[in-house]
Amino acid sequence: MTTLSKPRIRAIEITYVGMFAALMAIGANITSMVPFLQVAGVPLTMQTFFAVLAGLLLGSRLGAISMTVYMLIGIAGAPVFSGFEAGLAPIIGGTGGFIFSFIATAYFSGKIVEHAKGYPTLKTFVIAAFVGLFMNYFIGTNYMYFAFNFWLEVKMSYGAAWAVMAWFIVKDLAFTIFAALISPRIYRAVSRNSVNPSSTNL
Repeated sequence: MTTLSKPRIRAIEITYVGMFAALMAIGANITSMVPFLQVAGVPLTMQTFFAVLAGLLLGSRLGAISMTVYMLIGIAGAPVFSGFEAGLAPIIGGTGGFIFSFIATAYFSGKIVEHAKGYPTLKTFVIAAFVGLFMNYFIGTNYMYFAFNFWLEVKMSYGAAWAVMAWFIVKDLAFTIFAALISPRIYRAVSRNSVNPSSTNL
């Protein structure tokens, strides 16, 4: 009699998870020391790019795990969040929702690639990347609106919350397109290294 169990994470998969957690830390702070690449004191990070890429290349399960690992490392005290911040303060702050959103970004991007009929095409990667970008902004911006108005006690209209994010959308649109374009070839290499997309489902 056989029993069904969730697939265990293999060594190569642990490596990929750790790699993307590290890339998120780098992407969060790559422009922190460059003032002209900041808007209202907020660095223009590459986190959305790496979160989308994690989902496209690792699938929903491993992509989401890598983003969760990144978040937990930051909560534990490592300065991996934007501006070299750490702990719970960035989580409950106005932009904390974007940290949570990276998990959903990777998960939904990965799901679309996994459910493609046959080998995923460039069109599949583009759609998946933009769904991930939508999740990133939808969760992050709504969280920011509620954070400011309910527990940070800073009045902000819903329209103003989205207006603030308009400063960042052009950058993230460009990076999302770039992630989709480079993913097919990298995806093949990842697949050859025994990361089976069908085994990465939750």
